[in-house]
Amino acid sequence: MRILGLDFGSKTVGVAVSDPLLLTAQGLEIIRRDKENKLRQTLARIEEICREYEISEIVLGYPKNMNNTEGERCEKTRSFAEDLRRRTGLNVTLVDERLTTVMADHAMNEADLHGMERKNVVDKLAAVFILQTYLDSRKNN
Repeated sequence: MRILGLDFGSKTVGVAVSDPLLLTAQGLEIIRRDKENKLRQTLARIEEICREYEISEIVLGYPKNMNNTEGERCEKTRSFAEDLRRRTGLNVTLVDERLTTVMADHAMNEADLHGMERKNVVDKLAAVFILQTYLDSRKNN
């Protein structure tokens, strides 16, 4: 069994998956959609991934503000989490994603990625950091 990590954005979902031993996260893909509220195909693709990789749990980045408050994006993320639970039947754990974008930006700077290269990687990389944070917290508890 594996764990799926998701970075839910307004028009993309970054996807990462754990290894079978639940030690490391690997970027898988970015699911794109034309409109923010058009989630049917996004949810269908996530269902396919869950079956293909024998996913046992989903970890979803929770976009709190830096001052620990919750904004509109948190509400949309909670709604998406509920959609995921209904569609997949899996437990969905919300994980604080503050600073994952900073970590992703730092990693892309280190890799000297710019412009379109960055855009094609950032969401997937953020999903990796979200999932890896969760996997590390499981090991430490």
